Amino acid sequence: MAALIRFALTQRLLMMLVTLLLMGGGYSAFKQMPIDAFPDVSPTQVKIIVKMAGMPPEEVEARITAPIEVELLGIPHQTMLRSIAKYSLTDITIDFEEGTDIYWARQQIAERLSTAWANLPAGAEGGIAPMTTPLGEMFMFTIEGGDLSLMERRDLLDWVIRPALRTVSGVADVNALGGLARSFAVVPDNALMSARNVSTEQLVNALLRNNRNDGAGRLNEGEEALLVRAEGRIKTLADVASIVVGNNNGVPILISDVARVEIAALTRYGAVSRNGAGEVVEGLVLSLRGANAGQTVTNVQTKLEELSAGLPAGVRLEVFYDRGRLVNAALSSVNQALLEAIAFVVVLLVLFLGNLRASLVVALILPLAALFTFIMMRVTGMSANLMSLGGLTIAIGMLVDAAVVVVENVLTQFSQGQKSQRLPRLHIIYRATREVAAPVVSGTLIIIIVFLPLLALQGLEGKLFAPVALTIVFALAGALILSLTVIPVFASYLLKMGAIEEPWLARKMHHLYMPTLHWSIANRKKVFIGAAVMLIVTVGVFMQIGSTFMPTMDEGDIVLQLEKLPSITLEDSVALDIQVQKNIMKNVPEVKNIISRVGSDEIGLDPMGLNETDTFLELQPKETWRMQTKEALIEEIRKVMAGTPGVAYGFTQPIEMRVSEMLTGSRGDVAVKLFGTDLDLLNHKAEEIAAVLKSIQGSVDVFTSQNEGMQYLQLSINRLAAGRLGLDVEQIEQVLRAQVEGLRLGIVQEGVRRTPLILRGESYSANFESLLIALPNGRQVPLSSVAKLEKVDGMVSIKREQSQRFVVVRSNVEGRDLVGFVDEAKQAVQTKVELPTGYLVQWGGQFENQQRAAARLAIVVPVSLLLIFLLLFTTFGSVRQATLVFSNIPLAMIGGVFALWISGEYMSVPASIGFIALLGIAVPNSVVLLSYFNQLRATGMALSEVIVVGSARRLRPVLMTASLTAFGLIPMLFATGPGSEIQRPLAIVVIGGLVSSTFLTLILLPILYEMFGEAKQEQV
Repeated sequence: MAALIRFALTQRLLMMLVTLLLMGGGYSAFKQMPIDAFPDVSPTQVKIIVKMAGMPPEEVEARITAPIEVELLGIPHQTMLRSIAKYSLTDITIDFEEGTDIYWARQQIAERLSTAWANLPAGAEGGIAPMTTPLGEMFMFTIEGGDLSLMERRDLLDWVIRPALRTVSGVADVNALGGLARSFAVVPDNALMSARNVSTEQLVNALLRNNRNDGAGRLNEGEEALLVRAEGRIKTLADVASIVVGNNNGVPILISDVARVEIAALTRYGAVSRNGAGEVVEGLVLSLRGANAGQTVTNVQTKLEELSAGLPAGVRLEVFYDRGRLVNAALSSVNQALLEAIAFVVVLLVLFLGNLRASLVVALILPLAALFTFIMMRVTGMSANLMSLGGLTIAIGMLVDAAVVVVENVLTQFSQGQKSQRLPRLHIIYRATREVAAPVVSGTLIIIIVFLPLLALQGLEGKLFAPVALTIVFALAGALILSLTVIPVFASYLLKMGAIEEPWLARKMHHLYMPTLHWSIANRKKVFIGAAVMLIVTVGVFMQIGSTFMPTMDEGDIVLQLEKLPSITLEDSVALDIQVQKNIMKNVPEVKNIISRVGSDEIGLDPMGLNETDTFLELQPKETWRMQTKEALIEEIRKVMAGTPGVAYGFTQPIEMRVSEMLTGSRGDVAVKLFGTDLDLLNHKAEEIAAVLKSIQGSVDVFTSQNEGMQYLQLSINRLAAGRLGLDVEQIEQVLRAQVEGLRLGIVQEGVRRTPLILRGESYSANFESLLIALPNGRQVPLSSVAKLEKVDGMVSIKREQSQRFVVVRSNVEGRDLVGFVDEAKQAVQTKVELPTGYLVQWGGQFENQQRAAARLAIVVPVSLLLIFLLLFTTFGSVRQATLVFSNIPLAMIGGVFALWISGEYMSVPASIGFIALLGIAVPNSVVLLSYFNQLRATGMALSEVIVVGSARRLRPVLMTASLTAFGLIPMLFATGPGSEIQRPLAIVVIGGLVSSTFLTLILLPILYEMFGEAKQEQV
């Protein structure tokens, strides 16, 4: 260490050059760093989406989901296999171990899927979803204005906007929602087909065989070659109408003779509506996994501005969700806290040091350490986000500790009159820096060691707080290196020799402290009793503090989730959404825009039913609200929703919703999963569990998906009757699909547009029994002659996890702690809900995360304590003195626990990390004090004198380091931007703990040193 300090002071110009290079490199690293609101918390995850038009959930599960799942079992590093089977669609999610390469994972899935695909029904389409994450929904907009119909708007999105946005760097795909997807539709007339003796099979074959261009080869014509090209592809409706489907005594029967040919919409599986004004078309931009969120959003905005010039007259794109706004809000919040913390620290430096030049030298560590941190973040591939920059804010007060000790010691040496004048200036700085190097390095290493175990946290909490820990470690390491190299060089240029008057604040503190110390030494028994009582009370208070996983972060916007009757039609579902929008817009002026998405999206990433709606509420600026809090606003919306009968609802936020789904496959603070085989029994028991949860204090938005009550028109085919007429099951099912859902029979190429060609009848439940089916002999019979029709209730969806069926009951928790709520709920469910053999309840959601985090912290905290003790033992070479310093830790907890209790916060992961941070922050002050006691003792000073003189001389550095750290965190207490809720508990704990630990360090440690600092024979 001495050699490093000596090198820095002998090569001062080189050090200045290194500083300039650091500034340039740090600035460059910051400009190139990816920017996001939060760290990417998603696991390595691959989704498979398979669509099969017209197929009910039980059939989807049996014929598509189960075969694919069987094929996927056994892939290395797989941690979770989840699926949901719904009408016409299955969504299968595979999670892999942390650190698994996403490209390798997708390759494994692709290989297994290609094997399974051969066993899937003909007509199944889909595959692996785009390489995005559940948090990849970056940008959402609707197409407004102009005189375009819903079909024309959807066409514009599909064939102009979507292809253009997919070229943007960082965009994985653009999802299309709402509107009407254009198709060439052939609508057969059953009466005309019967009259001309044309079957559905003939229509299908005619359309399939008359829509193709092809090449026939090459002909030679003299010296030239002619390429032979046959054109038979459909281009217009007239081409479809003129296709020959049969022959009646030499007279061709055209499709136009037996069917209507028109431009029509494909069957819709979802819709989007806005502000109670009607349906709209929405584009949803999905970012590529690992993409720079801030840059991607900027690129998308630039591309949309380019496109806007070429849009039809009056058409505009209205953005209603822009992740860039959240990114900017989160970063401006943390930047403001950072700047305020720096301002607090600089003011305190001036007050404590009383020397502007010295304060400037110490303050220089802040920008330099920050720039060093940016370089390390860039090297390790971290993004600048709320958590990583939040770590820098937390560290601000600690960054100056080493520089403060160095500069203060240099000032002390400079002020020692004749002694300082006899030695060269640089040598004095060298001696002053070398003298404090050991405790400075030791103190900084203790703090770094405390934060390193946080990297062992798993899951969501690990991904959120690992950037915090890494940033603090980088910043402290940079500050330590700079304090021993660059800071002495700056001191040599800026600090002056000569006596320095002690500043007013230090003198005032000294006058207050010394009488208190003398009284405490004289009344040590009272001091010990007081400390013991405080510890006992602290334990009692701690038992009163509830536990939760993570404070809910305010993202700004609200998502209102609606669930209606399972059998509702899409049109009625949209009408109900529009009515809800009108009610909210009329009664809650704080809501600026409302966009409702019902049903499934085009890609199938969010496979909701026609009865499920996600309603995005974009809010007015907070200063215009009538109420003070978001909770009060949600309560106001609840009152409005109470007037909408037959609708279950819950509240969440865009990112919160996706994180919950990603981690547990369901949404909500608490997700109760019931596993079993019989769907009817699962649904019945889920209702019982929901009723129990509703009866428990603190439960809100208790919600179980209505998984039965879907109306089915079930056709039981009579094989004997069908066989007698020359029909088989497949022929009948093909006729039914063509009549209701429609058969896709290829595409019509219109320039770059690929428009589906479909055959779809016009049937209603009233005339379905009399639907005519063509026989091989040309006759036709009604459907009722070969099948029995009856209305039955069926399943809405079937969820599976690790190949087992399950249902979910979810609940949010308000007004009490999460762990207490779940403990009570577990007991109540166990008592009141009787489960048959083979049925199993699992508790998930945020509670599952909390339990995992608590288990990991139970390992991390003891490891941190052991590492601190080992480092203390290495520093002092004495178990006795290491134990003395260690005794400060429970005393630091006193302030942290009381601060948490008074503020009304719960014991969450951020609060736990605050206590871990406190271990490292509180110990170095004791190290500084004890080290100086040992130095004085080595000169032969009496023990009783050592504790008074040593405490008086080290009062200023101890108070400075504690005050700087505490004041550096104060902006976090009062921050109001997105993410401030996560950082506040940490700041509360550390500030409270510093108050108690500093007070007790300065009072108790001198007494303890006198009593136990040395063995009895040493004292003699």
